[in-house]
Amino acid sequence: MVTDEPFMTREEAAIYTDLMPDGKARSFTFVMEAKSVITRPSGEHVLEGRGWYEISGLAWSGRGRITCVEVSTDDGKTWAGAQLNEPALSKAATRFSMPWRWDGGEVALQSRCTDETGYVQPTREQLISVRGLHAGPDGFNHYNGIKTWFVHRDGKVSHV
Repeated sequence: MVTDEPFMTREEAAIYTDLMPDGKARSFTFVMEAKSVITRPSGEHVLEGRGWYEISGLAWSGRGRITCVEVSTDDGKTWAGAQLNEPALSKAATRFSMPWRWDGGEVALQSRCTDETGYVQPTREQLISVRGLHAGPDGFNHYNGIKTWFVHRDGKVSHV
C-alpha cells in the first residue's frame, strides 16, 4: 500500500521517535545526522606490535557531503585531520584514512566528522544533553555520538 502520510505503525512510531530529556517525544526523526566510525583498527582486531598502522573508517550525513574527518589518538584531547578518499558525495558514505604510529601504549581512538552544513558529530555527553539517554526504543537508532575504540598494551582492540 502507498500513502502520502505516516501510517503510525508500531515500527514507525517506535523506531523514528526519540524520547527527549523533558519527557516529550520527538516524532518521525528521519534525518540522519553526521556520523563517523573507525573501522580499522576496531573491535577484535589485534595490532601485531609497535609501528605504523593506517586508521581508516567511514563517515556519512543525511544533511549533505562530509567535508572533514578528524581522528584523535588520545581520547579526544587533540585532533588531527584525516584524508577523505574520493569521491566525497552528498548523503553518501565517505572513506577516510590517516597514518598512525603506535608506540605500544594504551590508546583511545576516536573519529568525528563535519558535514557541509557545518554540523559536527557530537560527543556522547553533548548528545545526551540534547536528547537524553533514550533516543529511540533501544537507545541507539539515532545515536551519532563519537565512538571510542581502546587499544590495549597487548594490541587487542575493544569498544569502550
